[in-house]
Amino acid sequence: MLRKFTSAAVASAALAVALMPAAGATGLATCDSGSPDGWQSKETLTEALKEKGWQVRNVKVDGGCYEVYAIDDAGERVEAYFHPVTLERVPTKGE
Repeated sequence: MLRKFTSAAVASAALAVALMPAAGATGLATCDSGSPDGWQSKETLTEALKEKGWQVRNVKVDGGCYEVYAIDDAGERVEAYFHPVTLERVPTKGE
């Protein structure tokens, strides 16, 4: 009886993990960006934003997009998303 319960519990846990969204993904934006082999580098995006007057604090991948934490050219703190192939800004839910 205990073996059946344990097997059922393990199966349930595995299913729950499989159905969870990717760890760390916020769901604010998603990009159909394909394989990372075709992406431009984080450094290229950072340099492009610095040329626009941004102070980039961090760039990470979230939802297939580059998520950028920065101070923009107006001095405002921003969390912005960019498509990793085109480097175009991606609107977030609520924008």
